[in-house]
Amino acid sequence: MALNQKVKNLIQKLGEAIHETVSESEDIAVVVKNIREQGFDVLLMLEATIGLNEVDASQEESEEIAEEESNGPFTSSDLSFLKSLRISITENEDSPEA
Repeated sequence: MALNQKVKNLIQKLGEAIHETVSESEDIAVVVKNIREQGFDVLLMLEATIGLNEVDASQEESEEIAEEESNGPFTSSDLSFLKSLRISITENEDSPEA
């Protein structure tokens, strides 16, 4: 699939945003500091894979309708991704916690 320049620029911006978010994360900074206090230097390298699927207007519209009907924050793509990670979303939020 050939990407136009606008999409390439957006992907570049996404990469920069991910890098900036990780770089400015206080949680990460605290853990890195703790590791350094134990006598180690830290080199953090992350790899991000960005996948694009072209969506036609009818598919996008049906996903929006399905999302509205479910009243949930997740799209079908989100649910597929979570399922691939073996994460399930329970619909009953009133269940007691273990």
